[in-house]
Amino acid sequence: MTDKKRSGPLAGLKVIELAGIGPGPFSAMLLADLGADILRIDRPAGVQSGGYRDPKRDLLNRSRKSVAVDLKSPQGVALVLDLVARAEVLLEGYRPGVTERLGLGPDACLAVNPRLVYGRMTGWGQGGPLAQVPGHDINFSAVSGALNGIGRKGDRPVPPLNLVADFGGGGLYLAFGVVCAVLEARTSGQGQVIDAAMTDGVASMMTMFHGLLAMNRWDGEIGTSYLSGSAPFYDVYETSDGKHVAVGAVEQRFYITLVEALGFDPQDLPDRDNPENWPALRERLASRFKQETRAYWCGLLEEREACFSPVLSIAEAPGHPQNEARGAYETVDTIVQPAPAPRFSRTPGAIQNPPPIPGQNTVEALQAWGVSDGTIDTLMQSGAIAGQSG
Repeated sequence: MTDKKRSGPLAGLKVIELAGIGPGPFSAMLLADLGADILRIDRPAGVQSGGYRDPKRDLLNRSRKSVAVDLKSPQGVALVLDLVARAEVLLEGYRPGVTERLGLGPDACLAVNPRLVYGRMTGWGQGGPLAQVPGHDINFSAVSGALNGIGRKGDRPVPPLNLVADFGGGGLYLAFGVVCAVLEARTSGQGQVIDAAMTDGVASMMTMFHGLLAMNRWDGEIGTSYLSGSAPFYDVYETSDGKHVAVGAVEQRFYITLVEALGFDPQDLPDRDNPENWPALRERLASRFKQETRAYWCGLLEEREACFSPVLSIAEAPGHPQNEARGAYETVDTIVQPAPAPRFSRTPGAIQNPPPIPGQNTVEALQAWGVSDGTIDTLMQSGAIAGQSG
């Protein structure tokens, strides 16, 4: 895939990304897929030692260029500050205080660019008793009340991959905050700091459930909400070939369509509105689904108004007819991957370029951002930057 003119509603937005892992790169990917011109600042050590996992398949780093800079070098820090002066946004995902010690904290960056939006991504936030404590998605989801609601009654909570805190409460909220702050800065002429904490984001995502708790419609315990699979009409069932299907027939009319298609007379089934009947009703549904293959049930139910879907593997998902019709996945350099989202009618986003090798674009990217050839040569000779044009 060759590089092209950037497309998307964020075209023209210039962003500096201090390389990290997980939610920070995901947030940057979202912005870059929608056109933002992002320079990813990688470490020279990664260029020299090859100490990275396969960078060409690290899809969270797609759609941007990589410049290798030694942030422990005064010349490297000065270069980043020079780039910050030319940018609208800086993204970082270090522990609180790290960028300050590097000389790239909010005060230093806003001093050279008062309009800068400084986006910070952490698990616990910039303050509080746990601010300096390490953690991962499972920890941030746990203290936000989300993890305790995911799983089967009588069993342990189930980690939902790392989708809830890292990418939902973290990366998405940071990207949303960046766009909001950029809009404000373009009006006010003043930048600001975004303190995006995964715990805050997950708490925000739990708003509906706090409402249910206040209405006494859910006690907050594992497996007691119908959305966690306690109800037989919102659950997963095994098929005869060992695969699974998902049923979400919450509304009565969708439920009637489902059970009639399964061959039941709704009047002959236990009353679904009485939770005491749910174990018996689940047994009836489970027994029926186990009689046929997943493909059979898809042919019978998938296009009916029954809120039915096959449970697909990550490898199967791109081949589903709905995903194919939407172009929900693209193949770039032989790698199948999700396409940019959401869709825009006039300024569509695009996978701007494959993930770069760290330092792959050092020379060309710095030139594109207005750094002189002489400065680039001096920095390269001093070891403050590394890499190649590419």
